[in-house]
Order: sequence, then C-alpha cells, then structure tokens
Amino acid sequence: MRQYQLKETKEIQKTIKKIVCNKCGREIPFDKSGPQEDFLSVEKRWGYFSDKDNQVDCFDLCEKCYDEFVSTFVIPIGE
Repeated sequence: MRQYQLKETKEIQKTIKKIVCNKCGREIPFDKSGPQEDFLSVEKRWGYFSDKDNQVDCFDLCEKCYDEFVSTFVIPIGE
C-alpha cells in the first residue's frame, strides 16, 4: 500500500510518502532516494473475462511476507 503526498507546482505531482506491507502492516524504510529495502509491488488490471472487469488491484509485500506467500504455492516458483 502506498501513501502519496500531492505536491502543487505548475502541475500536480504525486510523490510517495510511505510504503506499507499490505499483509503485515510494516512500513518499508523509505527516504528521498527511494525504498531502503526491497519489496514486491503488484498492480493488476482485471480483464473482460473475469468477475472484476476493469478493476485495478494494487498491493505491496515486504520480503518476509512474500516468502510466506510463495511458500503456499502448490507449484514452486521457477519450476
């Protein structure tokens, strides 16, 4: 989950204020140079043949939550 801060100049700019893991709620360290640790960011726009036609889902996972998530896969990643 990303929290943005709007910055008004000649154009309105959206800058990331905070990144939070959607699963555990832990804040990803972030400063003016960017994220200070790696994380998974997902953005999915659902298509016509789904029950979520044109819905956009976005979420961020810290590395620990990503590891927990993929460990539940029946078919491991990379096979």
